[in-house]
Amino acid sequence: MFDIRLIRTEPDRVKEAMARRRAGVDIDAVLDTDAKRRTAIYDMEQLRARQNRAGESIAARKRSGENADDVIAEMKSIKESITVLEEQSRALDEALQQQLLILPNIPDSTVPEGANDGSNREERTWGVLPVFDFAPKDHVDIAESLGIIDFERATKLSGARFTLNMGVGALLERALINFMLDLHTREHGYTEVWPPLLVNSDSMQGTGQLPKFSEDLFKVEKSDFWLIPTAEVPVTNIHRDEILEACQLPLYYTAYTPCFRSEAGSYGKDTRGMIRVHQFNKVEMVKFTTPETSWDELEKLTANAEDVLQRLGLAYRVVTLCTGDLGFSSAKTYDIEVWLPAQQTYREISSCSNFTDFQARRANIRFRRDKKPEFVHTLNGSGLAVGRTVVAILENYQQADGSVLLPEALRPYMGGMERITPA
Repeated sequence: MFDIRLIRTEPDRVKEAMARRRAGVDIDAVLDTDAKRRTAIYDMEQLRARQNRAGESIAARKRSGENADDVIAEMKSIKESITVLEEQSRALDEALQQQLLILPNIPDSTVPEGANDGSNREERTWGVLPVFDFAPKDHVDIAESLGIIDFERATKLSGARFTLNMGVGALLERALINFMLDLHTREHGYTEVWPPLLVNSDSMQGTGQLPKFSEDLFKVEKSDFWLIPTAEVPVTNIHRDEILEACQLPLYYTAYTPCFRSEAGSYGKDTRGMIRVHQFNKVEMVKFTTPETSWDELEKLTANAEDVLQRLGLAYRVVTLCTGDLGFSSAKTYDIEVWLPAQQTYREISSCSNFTDFQARRANIRFRRDKKPEFVHTLNGSGLAVGRTVVAILENYQQADGSVLLPEALRPYMGGMERITPA
């Protein structure tokens, strides 16, 4: 969330940042609302000063036996004017807050310029792309032939964009979750948390999902509950309205949760299979740190997510998102994209972002190292999206006989199983 003082003092910088992001917001309208609000507050202060002087005058006249009717009448008029200005001030303050809530974060200077994902910058690749001596199948055909995912019955149960993992398919999903959590907690230094899957509107607003992206979320009717789109929401809000001590930072949290997204803007995209679904599992990493260390922490966070793919032997690339593709709350994001042989392309499997103090301002998360509290910097990244990892394993490790080899790192979590074979 924006500090209005930044917009007042550096309006041109903010306007340039919004233009880089193709945000389509009116900074002059924000400044106008702020000016009107400040004028209303100033006028109230002046009237209250007059009110105090009138009160003193009334008291003095009464002590001396003089008539104070004219001053009493003035006092009444002042009180009525203050009431009007209080209402105006409250309305203007609410309007200003709503305007600030829809302003995206300022992109870091290292973020490449561009309107869409075609301008994202490739930073590095890892691994060797698999070569097959047969025509590779996509994950849907593989999963159905192995009898491990039932898409048809999932549709019967819930509609389109759902999956039903069966037998080894369910075991594979659980194995990946446990593998990722063990790696992040035992080797990367994260503390595991088990957060609620339903959160209130304040939590959604704190991380930037509300008010802008309400159509992409699932809301529980007749309540203030929302199904979480990612564990980032509850985990980041653990410290909402808190002041941490500097010695506590950095804080590393990881969590497995189901995630729920309406995908309101994605109709017609990735309708086949598990790439884009309404419910999916994900292991998330969240960090709280100081402003001067957050960029180093972003590199570490990204490396933690990459480590998962490296241990699974899955080829990937890392790209920096351009200004037009950058998420609402992010100052900089690395997308990690895994290779999918059936599509002959890389697809996103993790996004690792530094939000600077944007979320912390919305959620009022601060830390103290001197007398005056400062806003923390927050970061998060997928470590990883579990369903897409299943997709990548099925497609990259498929064999000519229809079986799928399992990565060695995963085999202890699969009871020693080395490959998945048709039932």
